[in-house]
Amino acid sequence: MPVATGDDGAVKKGPAAVTVRAALLSAVTIFGLAAAIHIVRYVLLLINRTSLLPPLVAGAALWLGVLVSLAAIVAVILTAVVTTSWLIARRAAVYQHLGQDDPRPAWALWAGCLVPVANLVWAPVYLIELAHAEQTQARLRGPIAAWWIAWILSTAVSIFSIATSFTTKPQGIADNTVTAIVAYLLGAGVLVLLWQVFDAFVRKPVERPLHRWVMVGAEQPKPAAPESPPAVETDQQEPAA
Repeated sequence: MPVATGDDGAVKKGPAAVTVRAALLSAVTIFGLAAAIHIVRYVLLLINRTSLLPPLVAGAALWLGVLVSLAAIVAVILTAVVTTSWLIARRAAVYQHLGQDDPRPAWALWAGCLVPVANLVWAPVYLIELAHAEQTQARLRGPIAAWWIAWILSTAVSIFSIATSFTTKPQGIADNTVTAIVAYLLGAGVLVLLWQVFDAFVRKPVERPLHRWVMVGAEQPKPAAPESPPAVETDQQEPAA
C-alpha cells in the first residue's frame, strides 16, 4: 500500500502549473511569430527575383528574422529550465508519496533534460519513469510517444536548417528559409504536445491515492432477535374466570 507522507515540500519547490503553462504559451507564440516572419521573408525573396526591394524593407526583413530567431532560442532555454524544474519537483513528490527517494539525482535530471541531443533520449525516459511511478503509464503512453517522435523530427529539421543557413546563393537562401519555416512550425507543434503531456500529469494530483481499498468478506453483525413478551398465563393453566 502506498505510504503517504505529510510533507509536501517537494511540490512547493517546483514552479506552479500556471508558470509552466505561461512558459509554454510564450514559446509557442514566439515560434509561431518566427514562422510568420520567415514566410514574409520568403515572399519578399520571390518578389526580389523580378524587382529590387527597397533597402529599408530588405534590411527590416533580415533583422526581424535574426531577432525572432534569437527570441526563439531564449524561449526554448527558459521553457526547458521551467519544465525541468517542474519535472524534478514532481518526481520528488511522487516518490516521497510512495515512501521512497527519487532513484535519479537532481544533477542527472538537469543534465538529461538540458544537454542537447542527449535530452532527446533521457527527458522522455524520465517522464516515462514518472508515469510508471504514478501508475498512469497506460493513459500517458500515447501523448509521450507522440511528443517524443515529433521532438526527434523537429530536432532533425532544425539541425538541417542551421547547417544550410550559411549559403550565399539566392536559391539556397530561399530553400533555407522554407526549411526554417518548417522547423519553427514543427517546434511549435512539439511545444503543444509537451503542453498536453504536462496537463495529463497535473490532471491527477500527487496526493490522490493510487488504489482504492475496499473491505470485503467482513461479516455484518446480525441484529439481535426481539425477545418474545412474557406469557400472561402459565402453560397448562386455565385462564381466570
